[in-house]
Amino acid sequence: MVGVLTQPDRPRGRGRKVSPSPVKELALTHGLPVSQPASLRSDADRHELASWQCDVLVVVAYGLLLPPAVLTLPALGCVNIHPSLLPRWRGAAPIQRAVLAGDAETCVSIMLVDAGLDTGPVLLQRATPLGPEETAGALHDRLASLGAQALLTALEGLGQHTLVPRPQATTGVTYAAKIDKSEALIDWTRPAEDIARQIRAFNPIPVAETRAQAEQLRIFAARVEPGSQAAPPGTVLEVAADSVLVQCGHDRLALLAVQRPGRRVVGAGELARSLPLVGQRLG
Repeated sequence: MVGVLTQPDRPRGRGRKVSPSPVKELALTHGLPVSQPASLRSDADRHELASWQCDVLVVVAYGLLLPPAVLTLPALGCVNIHPSLLPRWRGAAPIQRAVLAGDAETCVSIMLVDAGLDTGPVLLQRATPLGPEETAGALHDRLASLGAQALLTALEGLGQHTLVPRPQATTGVTYAAKIDKSEALIDWTRPAEDIARQIRAFNPIPVAETRAQAEQLRIFAARVEPGSQAAPPGTVLEVAADSVLVQCGHDRLALLAVQRPGRRVVGAGELARSLPLVGQRLG
């Protein structure tokens, strides 16, 4: 490895102190050169990257589209790790969108970068089942490990010219738009299964939420409970030791892990002991 290209230091954490990214910190611990241009549009911005004369540029969640002048710098091209079964879920939030959609499987795709948004030819793909209770956070970590292994295989094949890039299919294209905070608000008129996927997709960020007695209530975990009751959607039906049962548009949802503003995440049953909920309507 000849160097690391990463975003400039930015304000982070509660104190908003300007800090390096974890990528930069790891690179420095290994004594690697680090380049942090604000953009890559000008020759001056690309000067350090060009001076490395790298064989291949590996792109992982860089956050910016690479201009054509960068794509031609490495001798073997720019390789991207994308966590979806391309061409499904091109774009910014493929993991969350796969969970939201209830996909049965997802994938790590190792691809060559071109001028489009995740449109380049694919070197290899590693598919994996998406667990029925898997959160976006857990899936992210699992795909990161799978992607690292796949990347090493792809780089070896690329260097030995044993991997032939194949164009992506022109059918089945979907786009994973960036997650908007407004999507985290729960609509209790929807089916319980849809809401359960929403909760898993937005754990750990931005976290699905509702309103309980005029305050925010963030929901980290829940399970679907089949059945119905003559109560409006959002009504708290009953409280158990470990859960709070809420009526949805179809079926019910048992809330398991929740958080009130400024407090720690607790079991929903513990919340109900401090906040009367039975008969209340959430939302």
